[in-house]
Parts: sequence; structure tokens; C-alpha cells
Amino acid sequence: MPPAGERIVAWAERRLPSLTRMRQREPLPILLHRRRIYIVPTAFGLGFAVLLAVMLIGALNYANNAALMLTCLLGAATAGSMLVAFRTLNGVSVGGLRAGTARAGEAIRISLDIAASQRERMAIRLDVADGEQVVVVTPGAPTAIEFALPTDFRGWLSLPRMRIHTSWPLGMFRAWSWLNPDNPVLVYPRPEPLGPTPFEPEGDADRGRPRAGDELAALRDYRAGDPRRQIAWKLSARHHGLLVKDLEQPAPKEDWRLDWDSMHGLDDESRISRLARWVDEAKDSGRRWSLRLPDGYFDIAQGDEHYHRCMTALALRP
Repeated sequence: MPPAGERIVAWAERRLPSLTRMRQREPLPILLHRRRIYIVPTAFGLGFAVLLAVMLIGALNYANNAALMLTCLLGAATAGSMLVAFRTLNGVSVGGLRAGTARAGEAIRISLDIAASQRERMAIRLDVADGEQVVVVTPGAPTAIEFALPTDFRGWLSLPRMRIHTSWPLGMFRAWSWLNPDNPVLVYPRPEPLGPTPFEPEGDADRGRPRAGDELAALRDYRAGDPRRQIAWKLSARHHGLLVKDLEQPAPKEDWRLDWDSMHGLDDESRISRLARWVDEAKDSGRRWSLRLPDGYFDIAQGDEHYHRCMTALALRP
């Protein structure tokens, strides 16, 4: 780019940041106000302006008061539509980011909330990820806009620049502003498709640990410390004491101890992919597992919270 062009772009970025795609990143929520909303006529608006000019010349040339009044009324409506387009975006707040879970190579679902404190906002459009979303924002309750972003790598994924705009009500003017949120979303690593199961040590001290089941095995007398939810209240009413439902204790599956150093001959990315597959398999099969990494250790546990902690640690590995 020639020096003159660079100076023009630098001036536009400094003085009119909302006008350009190069707007710096900013945290959510983002409030739209008069300093960051810009308006230009659409192609239809330019054509209508030419038509009004022709009507005005004809009305003045033929001294036709009715035609002159019609031209003035249409011109006033045009100017009013420009104000309405600006007021549709003015005061709109963009925030409330929520992201689903996705592995590298999958599309991740993103949800953004758009809210307005006063009056209904019609036909607000958001251009993001090569698509356009159209919503009507009602006052007092945020409206969610959902879209999907493609992913290629694990780790933090920055949101792309977005353009929020509207041509409401007559389509003669377009009001818009650029959004560049500084709120990345996390992408989990891609698990390897096939591979060996983790090493299961013999003589595991946790192997015989009993766990509560869901099937009723027998009734027994109440003992101090028994949970209240296991008391059989209806049967206890016909008995001289409290009866407790004794639930079956199925034999637990083997616990998996997933260790970064137990995999030899693999590079770092291959180890991350294998550990991600093992964590997925452990969660799906109802096992408990631990995860040891060079910079951290996650003790034996199971459940969604433990799963997300482990996958987050794998996704953020350098």
C-alpha cells in the first residue's frame, strides 16, 4: 500500500474505528452508542433520492403544488427512516457469550445475547462466520443469536470480527458497527481414532471399593448415619422401627490411571490425542480415572466436572 493510502487507513482507524474491520479487540459486553454507529444510504436509497430529485424538478417546473407537497412528504419520510435506523442500534448491548464443547476439526456452537433496555428493535442483523442472523430484540429480555464456528486446532479460539447492522424500516439507509470481541472459546483436542487401552495395574487398592447402586436388594433396620433418602417411609409406618432400603453394590470397573510418561515413542501431539481418547472412553464407560501430566495431576474421580478439567488441561498443553 502506498504511503498516502497507509496514512488514510491509519487516520480512519484512529478517528473512525467502528467504520473499519480493523477495530481493536474489546471485552464483552459491548454497548452501541452514537460514536460507533455509522449510516450510509443503500442502493435503493440512492435510487429513491434520484427519483425525488426528478419529482422536485418536475413539480417546480410545472408549478404543481400537489406534486411538490408529495415530494416534500416523501423526503421527510426518507429523513425519518434514517433516524429510525440509527435508533434501532443505539443502546443495543451485545454480551452473554456461551460456547458449547467441540474437538478440533468439529464446529463449535456459540451463543451471543443481544439486549436493549428500551423499546423493541426490529430486524437487527449480525454477520458472522460467513452467515447472517436476523433477530428482533424485545426490551427487558436478551435475545440469543446462535452460530457455528469451524475449528482446526485445540486451545483458545478467538471469535471473528462481526458486523451488526440494520436497514429498518424502509431499506433506504444501512446503520452498522463492527464488533471484535476479546472473548476466546476453548476447543478440546482431537482424539485419535483407534489405539490401545491404557495399562491397568494389578492389585489395585481401589478395585474392590463398593459403590451405591440403583436396584433394591433388601430391607434392613435403620442405622445411625444412613441417608434419609434411603428410608422406606411407607413400610416403616407398618413396622415398629425405621426400615432402610439396602441397594445393590455392583462390582466397580477398573480405574484407569492415565499417565503422560507411560507412552513411549510418541510426540507431544500424539500423546495428547491418545490421552483425549482415553478420557472420552473412561467417561463413556462409567469408569473413574486419574490423569498425570508433566505440569499437573488430576486424582481419581469421574463425572462431567472431572472430564472438563482433564480435557481443558490437555487442550492448553503447550
